[in-house]
Amino acid sequence: MSKKIILMAILILLFVSYFGNAQTKKTTVVNTKTSIELIQFHSEHRCMTCNKIEELTRETLKSYPTIPFSLVNVDDAKNEKKAAQFEATGTSLFLYNPATKKKQDLTDMAFMNAGDKDKFIKELKKKIEAFK
Repeated sequence: MSKKIILMAILILLFVSYFGNAQTKKTTVVNTKTSIELIQFHSEHRCMTCNKIEELTRETLKSYPTIPFSLVNVDDAKNEKKAAQFEATGTSLFLYNPATKKKQDLTDMAFMNAGDKDKFIKELKKKIEAFK
C-alpha cells in the first residue's frame, strides 16, 4: 500500500512539474494579405506581346505570392464596367488598390520591356514596391 502512495505521489509531482512550468506561447498573427493587385486587360484576340506581358507578370509575381493577378477580357460584356473604370480598351496593365481605388497604369512600361525579361521583371518590381 505504501508503494502505491509513493508511486501516486511521484506521478503527481511529475505531472505538476511538467504542466506547472508550461509557458504560455504567444501567437502573433501577421496580416499577409496585401491591399494591391495587378490587373491585365486584354481583347479577345491577343498578340504575342500581350501574351508575353502576362507571362512576365506572372513570373514577377512569384516574388509576391500575396498579390493577386487577374486577366480581364474587355470584349466580354460582363467586364464592361470594370474596363470603363480603368479606361481599358485593349491590352493594358494596372496596379490597383481596391481599398483606396488608387491605380497606376503600367501599360507603357510593359510594352517597352516585354522583349527583355530581366528588365521587365526589374521595372515591375520597382513599380510594385513604390506603389505599396
